[in-house]
Amino acid sequence: MTEQGYTPSSTHPPLPPTSEVDQFNRLRLLRSRRVGISTYKRLLIEHGTAQNALAALPEVARAAGVSRYEICPEGVVQAELRAARAFGATLLDHTDPKYPQTLAQIDDAPPFLWAVGDISLLQRPMVSLVGARNASSLGTRMAKKLAAELGEAGFVVVSGLARGVDGAAHLGALERGTVAVQAGGVDVMYPAENTELAHNIARSGLRLSEMPMGLQPMARHFPKRNRIISGLSRATIVVEAAAKSGSMITARDALDQGRDVMAVPGHPFDARASGCNMLLRDGAILVRSASDIIEVIGLAQDATVHAQPDLPFEAPPPEKPKANPRKPARSLRETSALHREILNRLGPSPTAEDQLIRDLQKPARHVSPALVTLELTGQIARNESGLLTRTD
Repeated sequence: MTEQGYTPSSTHPPLPPTSEVDQFNRLRLLRSRRVGISTYKRLLIEHGTAQNALAALPEVARAAGVSRYEICPEGVVQAELRAARAFGATLLDHTDPKYPQTLAQIDDAPPFLWAVGDISLLQRPMVSLVGARNASSLGTRMAKKLAAELGEAGFVVVSGLARGVDGAAHLGALERGTVAVQAGGVDVMYPAENTELAHNIARSGLRLSEMPMGLQPMARHFPKRNRIISGLSRATIVVEAAAKSGSMITARDALDQGRDVMAVPGHPFDARASGCNMLLRDGAILVRSASDIIEVIGLAQDATVHAQPDLPFEAPPPEKPKANPRKPARSLRETSALHREILNRLGPSPTAEDQLIRDLQKPARHVSPALVTLELTGQIARNESGLLTRTD
């Protein structure tokens, strides 16, 4: 017995796999142990089909030093498909014309997405709106107002279905269209307090997840979810965020994906605004209302007219958009590049700051603020002697 009941005839040569069987095999390949997105893409390129890649996978694992490797059992994928049918979820893969093209353009686009709700929303221009879980009353009001105004302007608002800013953003955009990207399975209601909101989004919006059905979210799943939130969107707006938070990860993802990053300013004494203020200091676009966002990314109608053509999954990412005349997006990208240079230079062995500056061959006035930011986000540490080490 093979995938989904497909049994080759015993008297005829096996027929080429149908698209349904091929999709089953591709999902099985992705669900196999130690197969991430990069490995999945490489195996398909090297072996031509998922069926061939599955056959070769145990030997590939042995060559990598993994003994007694077993690919994902057929029953596991069959159970996932049955659970999806029972729940009413739709599987979108990267070959489907309904797959969101903005997301397909990022390097680590998920090969599969489970969707519950209105899939047509994926063809409309989207912006993401993220922020603190322990948001202030002012922060949640701002998020809800921005989301409502962006919805009225024709944009679909994307967020992560978390408590605080995310929930407020979904509520504000619910009538016009909102997409919730979940860290666990699309059928798992997390957090429990947003269960009713999740059901309402499924009725009038869309819920998405790359994770298997029924998977309970864990801490490591949330950063992966964040790159989908930013990848779906033309711009990411941060309403409230601590210096070390998931929202800052989403902002960095957006930056790496060549998307605009914007932030709502906050009081310097409020730790929930420290991340936003850091983004603004480094050149993010300041947001006071939805008109500030639309001024940068244009109207939704323009985005629809100039939408990117359908791209294959393996297509390279598009050229990054030109900087705004005020140069905030470009400044932020330069800052991110400097952060990466610093992290690449540092390791577990302590390094003096002046030596690091000489190695980078950059002005101290540029490097020193970047070091402060990386310290605040916990990516580097400074010991009692002032020497620097990378923490991860």
